[in-house]
Amino acid sequence: MKITVFGAGYVGLVTGACLAEMGNHVMCVDVEPHRIDMLRQGQVPIYESGLDVLIQRNAAGRRLQFTLDAEAAVAHGTLQIIAVGTPPEEDGSADLQHMLAVARTIGQHMTDYKVVVDKSTVPVGTADKVRAAIAEQLAARGTPMSYAVVSNPEFLKEGAAIEDFMKPDRIVIGSDDDRATLLMRALYSPFMRNSDRLVVMDVRSAEFTKYAANAMLATRISFMNELAHLADAVGADIEWVRKGIGSDPRIGTHFLYPGTGYGGSCFPKDVKALIRTGRDNGVPLRVLDAVEAANGAQKQVLVQRVVQRFGEDLRGRAFALWGLAFKPDTDDMREAPSRVVVEELTRRGARVQAYDPVAMPQAQRLLSHVEGFTTVPSAQAALEGADALLIVTEWREFRTPDFEHIKATLRRPLVLDGRNLYEPELMQAMGLEYVGIGRGVRAGSQLA
Repeated sequence: MKITVFGAGYVGLVTGACLAEMGNHVMCVDVEPHRIDMLRQGQVPIYESGLDVLIQRNAAGRRLQFTLDAEAAVAHGTLQIIAVGTPPEEDGSADLQHMLAVARTIGQHMTDYKVVVDKSTVPVGTADKVRAAIAEQLAARGTPMSYAVVSNPEFLKEGAAIEDFMKPDRIVIGSDDDRATLLMRALYSPFMRNSDRLVVMDVRSAEFTKYAANAMLATRISFMNELAHLADAVGADIEWVRKGIGSDPRIGTHFLYPGTGYGGSCFPKDVKALIRTGRDNGVPLRVLDAVEAANGAQKQVLVQRVVQRFGEDLRGRAFALWGLAFKPDTDDMREAPSRVVVEELTRRGARVQAYDPVAMPQAQRLLSHVEGFTTVPSAQAALEGADALLIVTEWREFRTPDFEHIKATLRRPLVLDGRNLYEPELMQAMGLEYVGIGRGVRAGSQLA
């Protein structure tokens, strides 16, 4: 099958590479020459485990190509997949300018039947706008033509996106066109050889499904973070609570881990967009308002723990920070809790010595304006001269560190663990003061 993918970003590259891997001929088009040049040279502008190998293999096999030529791209594929960014506006609504620009481009250049696939996360009603933008261009050309617009939201976890695409737990298709539905079934049939996980519904329900899924997961995270605060106050251990409630099959164990708040490109944006959609339609989403507020507060939790122990004036203090990406196995720092921690600590006069296995180039770019922030080449180097260790991202290499070295290197034996990687009893036995999230240690205790 011939497929065009508009957008050589995270979703577009994963989608294009995985579809090419199944034997399709995929053309990815983007407006950034530097990005296309990189991809043609076998370099990948984003970090996603295994994506570079997948792209290089399929480019060498001539199943995957990259272009700046939008007209050629429209001519190439019967399926036109739109995977461009939909960043949030100041009011929380999704910015659809790139999506609609692609729709107009398709309308300007199409010469035969096309299935236009909205892959980007978009508000309910976006397919109608895409359909209208294409129709406007066709009318201007005076060339009426048959086409369909379907919704096919992505459900890819950063760090596991290729596995998610290759072994999907569900594939949601929103379509009101029988021919388009058959083509989408054919596209995804290689990914469903063991069982049919295709869920076909109307277009608006498909658009809504993606927002609803991310909002539900974000709600679970904020709910657990709120319970963790209460656990600290009453002397309970949220890890035991998590296991106790997670064993109930109606609840399950996923996304029940308290921490420093959610970040990334999806949850913050999608929660805001869904809240905005509710307001626009006269339906206040009070639960999601609370989820967003709780998450904003949770990003401050490590800063509050530092201030409780060292005071508001942190001049002359230094802190080791492990983890900059919003989650492990990615270099994505969009809405990352680490950014709040760094900016708040340095604003109070502290120095922050940070290490991340992958995200330090991104951090150097995003936080170059922050005085007092530096990156160091290793987790051990971050400890040198630091008053305490703060853990923000749960990278695997942080799970079993040399605790004796941590204790010997820190100026004070204090570990503030924003991801509950360690057991309090073990840390106490190692001579370290340990404060997790909701581990039953009252937050107001002071260092001796």
